[in-house]
Amino acid sequence: MSVSQVSPGLFLSGLDSALSSSVLSSRNITLIVNASGLEDVSYPQLDGLQVFHVPVQDRPHAPLSQYFDLVAERINQNRTGRTLVHCTAGRSRSPALIMAYLMRFEGLSLRRAHEAVLEQRPFIRPNAGFWRQLMDYERTLFSRNTVRMVRTSSGVLPEALEDSEDSNAAAAYYVNV
Repeated sequence: MSVSQVSPGLFLSGLDSALSSSVLSSRNITLIVNASGLEDVSYPQLDGLQVFHVPVQDRPHAPLSQYFDLVAERINQNRTGRTLVHCTAGRSRSPALIMAYLMRFEGLSLRRAHEAVLEQRPFIRPNAGFWRQLMDYERTLFSRNTVRMVRTSSGVLPEALEDSEDSNAAAAYYVNV
């Protein structure tokens, strides 16, 4: 079971960790965001634990962006508590939702949000459709993009652009999908 702490009150995991009473209680989790697509999940009965369901499958055309603002607002409203965002493996849906939160409430660019989550959980791999939705969200929030999709020999991948926040950054690197 692997739980990654993205910020002081925000954690990311797969389903197994979210079902562990010891994981939840040791981290004082008060809000679970269930992005596994499973609705009949039986969480441990802990006082004050709230669960928010995101009924989206891990498919490129799934409308995860419909939940970006709702999830970001729930995480932000839970500042006095601690939040665990999970999907099945903690690799695609839940990292994408956390990146949306970091853009909306922490003011990070998509590139910076990805770097922040990747640093704590090196095996995240949001699918290409979620990347496109995150790019649209970044454009809506900041009127610019710090990531673009490019065709490579490995398929269509997101490529980080030079971020105006760090003019000394390398012009581009491929992010993992």
